[in-house]
Amino acid sequence: MSARLPLVLRRLARPQPPGPPRRLPALCRASSGGGSGCGGGEGLLGQQRLRDTQAGSSQGPGSPAPPARDSIVREVIQNSKEVLSLLQEKTPTFKPVLAIIQAGDDNLMQEVNQNLAEEAGLNITHVCLPAESGEDEIIDEILKINEDSRVHGLALQIAETSFSNKILNALKPEKDVDGLTDVNLGKLVRGDAHECFISPVARAVIELLEKSVGVNLDGKKILVIGAHGSLEATLQCLFQRKGSMTMSSQWKTPQLQGKLQDADIVVLGSPKPEEIPLSWIQPGTTVFNCSRDFLSGRAACVSPGVHGISPIAEDVSLLAAALRIQNMVSSGRRWLREQQHRRWRLHCLKLQPLSPVPSDIEISRAQTPKAVEILAKEIGLLADEIEIYGKSKAKVRLSLLERLKDQADGKYVLVAGITPTPLGEGKSTVTIGLVQALTAHLNVNSFACLRQPSQGPTFGVKGGAAGGGYAQVIPMEEFNLHLTGDIHAITAANNLLAAAIDARILHENTQTDKALYNRLVPSVNGVREFSKIQLARLKRLGINKTDPSALTEEEMRKFARLDIDPSTITWQRVVDTNDRFLRKITVGQANTEKGCSRQAQFDIAVASEIMAVLALTDSLSDMKERLGRMVVASDKNGQPVTADDLGVTGALTVLMKDAIKPNLMQTLEGTPVFVHAGPFANIAHGNSSVLADKIALKLVGEGGFVVTEAGFGADIGMEKFFNIKCRASGLVPSVVVLVATVRALKMHGGGPSVTAGVPLKKEYTEENLQLVADGCCNLEKQIQIAQLFGVPVVVALNVFKTDTRAEIDLVCELAKRAGAFNAVPCYHWSIGGKGSVDLAWAVREAASKESRFQFLYDVQLPIVEKIRTIAQSVYGAKDIELSPEAQSKIDRYTEQGFGNLPICMAKTHLSLSHQPDKKGVPKGFILPISDVRASIGAGFIYPLVGTMSTMPGLPTRPCFYDIDLDTETEQVKGLF
Repeated sequence: MSARLPLVLRRLARPQPPGPPRRLPALCRASSGGGSGCGGGEGLLGQQRLRDTQAGSSQGPGSPAPPARDSIVREVIQNSKEVLSLLQEKTPTFKPVLAIIQAGDDNLMQEVNQNLAEEAGLNITHVCLPAESGEDEIIDEILKINEDSRVHGLALQIAETSFSNKILNALKPEKDVDGLTDVNLGKLVRGDAHECFISPVARAVIELLEKSVGVNLDGKKILVIGAHGSLEATLQCLFQRKGSMTMSSQWKTPQLQGKLQDADIVVLGSPKPEEIPLSWIQPGTTVFNCSRDFLSGRAACVSPGVHGISPIAEDVSLLAAALRIQNMVSSGRRWLREQQHRRWRLHCLKLQPLSPVPSDIEISRAQTPKAVEILAKEIGLLADEIEIYGKSKAKVRLSLLERLKDQADGKYVLVAGITPTPLGEGKSTVTIGLVQALTAHLNVNSFACLRQPSQGPTFGVKGGAAGGGYAQVIPMEEFNLHLTGDIHAITAANNLLAAAIDARILHENTQTDKALYNRLVPSVNGVREFSKIQLARLKRLGINKTDPSALTEEEMRKFARLDIDPSTITWQRVVDTNDRFLRKITVGQANTEKGCSRQAQFDIAVASEIMAVLALTDSLSDMKERLGRMVVASDKNGQPVTADDLGVTGALTVLMKDAIKPNLMQTLEGTPVFVHAGPFANIAHGNSSVLADKIALKLVGEGGFVVTEAGFGADIGMEKFFNIKCRASGLVPSVVVLVATVRALKMHGGGPSVTAGVPLKKEYTEENLQLVADGCCNLEKQIQIAQLFGVPVVVALNVFKTDTRAEIDLVCELAKRAGAFNAVPCYHWSIGGKGSVDLAWAVREAASKESRFQFLYDVQLPIVEKIRTIAQSVYGAKDIELSPEAQSKIDRYTEQGFGNLPICMAKTHLSLSHQPDKKGVPKGFILPISDVRASIGAGFIYPLVGTMSTMPGLPTRPCFYDIDLDTETEQVKGLF
């Protein structure tokens, strides 16, 4: 390296032409030591000696030899290299990056910085701006680097006149490796040197005085001339702590000559003016030049040897650069430490529960949520890992999973319930109450993961779904309405695919093979080529050609015609509104469609397979693959037709690219919640997304808890969670929390029917131990279902004000007898997380036991046997009965190669059987399978039990009668 240094120096001295900011194309790579690398340090030290020679330096009497100076730099770099190596033993992919923003000509320091970084084993990048760059241009670059998680340190190499407070304090203190910001300087002055970065230049002066010159600073008189801002303050602070008597002065001070003659050591913070003679400095005085012009290589040092001045000034620049590298390694170490699991420094929100408990929306509105960026920072998210939507919600980027891939997961808790009744069991409320108890009251990292509610139930019968009382997600109106638009994206993607199906049928019916092929593969500007997705179709067809003109007529026909059989189309259009009149429609009646009409239907948007795909995917690439293999129909030969065949996969992925990111919100007590995906719990698996769970498990870390909810009762939502979602995710559950209420158990025990809007009968408002005991058969059955999977069960009894102590005690006792690990009454609805602390302790204790989780069936079993296993083991059916259509579909799916998928039963949620009015635990029934359908992209077969509707209808008096907007305050009223 030394042989080419004169050329390098001449190159660096040439001014660079002005232009836009540029980044060096590559970061320095670490040297392996030896060879032509700089691992031994000789290259840089040789460069420093060359610079000494060019500056005309000579050693004065008593001055240390260069090797002594060299050893200090070598020691700093070697120490940095060793520390970095230790860090990389634990995190092999970690490589700190130093960014330097440089305004002006390239110079010697650029080469110095790069070589030192290479010697230490870290990366460096320069952002080179024109010399005339203004404050705003520099700040723009600083802000970009501040938010770049790949960069761990930032240094400024700009003119002294450019160092404004605005620029300096634009730097993030944690990346300010030159110790320039007010935050770092304040910590130093306060005595917290271990928590801040100290100016490498100031440290270099101290190090050289003590180690190279051998000066004992205690009692020495030190004069700092022409220094400004942070350098002046840092030098004074460091010298004073060494016991020195420190003075500061500017060059034009009248008493400067006297101060110079009185000083033992002089530190120059800016270039010496011509009118100041060297004779003012006493012989033997040690002089350091710390001016930025000197450090950047643009000015010569004080002429050494004159009047006996000690010639070590030029050493500051090299050692300062080495100490900056040391600061960089410290910055990387801090960053790594922050990425490791730690207990969150979460600021929880205080609750002031009222009695009687107000409406959900009044409670939600009375609490002021934290800004979502503050919540994100509290739970360990980086600024570039979130996309903020308004003040209280944000999307989290999937890059987080890569950053935290080596971090241990927390415990995985599922909230399920007994068979639902119109009285409501409160699974979402229990989920929120539990995480509020864990985090706000037990100081344990915890995350709730919930489904996004459909607009259909919100404006139809059910109302909001954000929890309830003092255990809910806020703001609840944002939770229930639109959120970040995920369901709208699903609707758009679903209907694009539906339009593509009918359009393809029309065009194939009305065009010749040649005309169809020419339109599918047109000539654009004289060039004709297949698109990427068309090439994939050719490959599936066994046509290994890439030139559109090379296909034979038979190959063109085979490629161009999907030959969809309209009677086999399973893909429907969707809308996120309950609309019974869309359950059966006719499409294509306009004359322009040339007789291509057919019967079709609309489904509710959350019943779309795209929603199920979103919930089960684990990456953007996996989602694209799943979308592409969705089967929409069969061709006239009985072969499946997919979204890939229609050429629409890429467009679907584009529409879904933001929806795949989980939505971050918070509970009433300021604990984090992911709201993501909302697959229909009858047709699909009824669970929130795999991605939300995986990200949450990394964020809570070892010892933390992720609490996720399954739709409907344990026989539906929990069974699908285990057999479908856990297969897709590979995650192993630790505990099942089974939610029950006294009044719902009374209905299962034979209590009278309940009508919406009609006051409850006395059986539900007065003590009735017999009804409770009879109804506990359903609770016992659901506990047994969970035990089939080897997961411990904690029963959460959601207490209402009409429940008596005897009824509560009876339920808890019977639950434990049935095999529950524990059974706990919960009061979160009325007082928040404090009311579920006992539940939180029970869940923690159950989760400490070793998991014996197992699947209910082997997916390699025939489809019929998997259906029968669920019907008999979970529902308690005597056997199943397949309709001819169901058997035909099973045969077709098996022949098409889909027989090894898990089963997603579509049946009523109101009973263990197929008959909604059969409460408790029905026995001896035959489960009728009327039809069998397939969601190949999502990855499951779904049998329809009895009559199932995928489009809810509006009741006589829908919820929208009570929903309104105050046009003065813009507040939503009547949502729940």
